[in-house]
Amino acid sequence: MFESLSDRLSGIFEGLRKRGALKEADVEAALREIRVALLEADVALPVVKDFIDRVKAEAVGQEVLRSVTPGQMVIKIVHDALVGMLSPEDPAGAGLAVHGNPPQAILMVGLQGSGKTTTSAKIAKRLAEREKKRVLMASLDVYRPAAQQQLQVLGQQTDVPVMTPVLGEQPVAIANRAMATGRREGYDVVILDTAGRLALDQEMMTEVINVRMAAGPSEVLLVADAMTGQDAVNLAKEFNDRVGITGIVLTRVDGDARGGAALSMRAVTGKPIKLMGTGEGVDAIDTFDANRVAGSILGMGDVVGLVEKAAQVVEQEEAEKIAKKMLKGQFTLEDMADQFKQLRKMGSLDGILGMLPGAQKVKSAFDQHNVDDKMIAHQEAIILSMTPMERRNPKVINGSRRKRIAAGSGTTVPEVNRLLKQHRQMADMMKKVGKRGGLKGLLGGMPPGMMPPGMPR
Repeated sequence: MFESLSDRLSGIFEGLRKRGALKEADVEAALREIRVALLEADVALPVVKDFIDRVKAEAVGQEVLRSVTPGQMVIKIVHDALVGMLSPEDPAGAGLAVHGNPPQAILMVGLQGSGKTTTSAKIAKRLAEREKKRVLMASLDVYRPAAQQQLQVLGQQTDVPVMTPVLGEQPVAIANRAMATGRREGYDVVILDTAGRLALDQEMMTEVINVRMAAGPSEVLLVADAMTGQDAVNLAKEFNDRVGITGIVLTRVDGDARGGAALSMRAVTGKPIKLMGTGEGVDAIDTFDANRVAGSILGMGDVVGLVEKAAQVVEQEEAEKIAKKMLKGQFTLEDMADQFKQLRKMGSLDGILGMLPGAQKVKSAFDQHNVDDKMIAHQEAIILSMTPMERRNPKVINGSRRKRIAAGSGTTVPEVNRLLKQHRQMADMMKKVGKRGGLKGLLGGMPPGMMPPGMPR
């Protein structure tokens, strides 16, 4: 979501780093560029002004200008200001309030098309799996065709019960029935998915207010599409003023939105961004962490998020088994295919690369070599087109076998050759790991250009 903003800020900070000693005029020029970058990213003008004033007050001090690394000091000040802008005023309110007397109600509000129904299912699955809560969902959308059926389908996909619709039942009555069922059947959380409209109107607001009064929710979550820019900020302010929201859930943050909505909504409403939807799948929802998001904007990556993603999809026993094989110098094409599967489970390659420090440079390198999700899918197809014997012993793959594999996978012989070469290089590296003793052996097998700085040969 923050790719274009991250690109702009990375360029500005690169210029500061190269200057060495900084004058006050250098910092002010950089701040002017940051101001333009934030405005172009759709950040609200009052938010930009407050942000720049806060950074300037610290960045032009003598302590910064005379420090050994003034450029790095300015970057740290900008990072801290971003964290301050995105962090909740009360850290205790960052999580979902679902731990009171059951059943706790979560009221989902927002415009039509923002992703309320899908987000309701994502939150329900998250609460059921991570916090072991018994969750019940209910659709209060009696206007949109098949809206209630959509939630039932999502309930089947996530194994979360959904209230059966009753013909002609109105939203407040549905909410009352859902809460009564929650109390009677021992549910911990009841998620109420309200109807949306194409635009804000009095009828919609009145209905949401009536449902809120009936259900007494512990959370009123505004679901906002990150792609809608400044409109999302106006939406958040209107809902907060008239209904009273407790938090925000951003959807489509994996898209090419400019990111200004996220930076503005928290500042304009004073309410925390609690969760963010990172994809279409029912698992694709993450906690919003101000430190990690600020690091991502400034090109520092989100290594913590990457590790969490990996931990969710990688089977520990399988990982240990492959690690042992690698240390013995045994790395087959079947192992390589398993690695591709794990990678695809973690999401798109762009999303994974975006979580690495210096993400834009890494992405550029991958783009130059045409490495993308399509290429990985092709490589997996090549391996799946081989016989079990060929996967375990690639040396038997001669010219005729390569033609058969290429035809079976819908690729070309050069692509098959390239995959076999990559596997051979990885297998050779793994042998060096085993012979030289773990990580040191791996680093010793890398070309000089791949060696981390400061590591001895």
